[in-house]
Amino acid sequence: MSDYRKTPEAIARLTPEQYRVTQESGTERPGTGEYLQNKAAGIYVDIVSGEPLFASSAKYESGCGWPSFTRPLANVRELRDSSHGMLRTEVRSVHGDSHLGHVFEDGPADRGGLRYCINSASLRFIPREEMAAAGYGDYLDQVEDVR
Repeated sequence: MSDYRKTPEAIARLTPEQYRVTQESGTERPGTGEYLQNKAAGIYVDIVSGEPLFASSAKYESGCGWPSFTRPLANVRELRDSSHGMLRTEVRSVHGDSHLGHVFEDGPADRGGLRYCINSASLRFIPREEMAAAGYGDYLDQVEDVR
């Protein structure tokens, strides 16, 4: 088990946008995220802690303007969010406590019905061919091409 945690060094490496999203619960502008169009096989990890969050096999095109996933791989927690005059479910990483995005109940019914709408700024992508060397080999069997 790796030691996933938020450190001052990891926070110092964040870009202003990554800091705003992960540490101040911000949202990147729709259609602007680095991973929105990513169709490569691999794993998405928390930009702060490195903890595994989503596999490419759960990613799909929802048309919402942010990367969307049908389910988390691991290390996400859901919290009630009543900010901005609406009731939503916020998604945060377990160990890094990074704001990732929100989860909604309008995802593909045949894949569980959930849409994890996630900010690219909160993620780092590890391609399948680099996962073992980067310490994520235990998750290789859960990574497939994007559907």
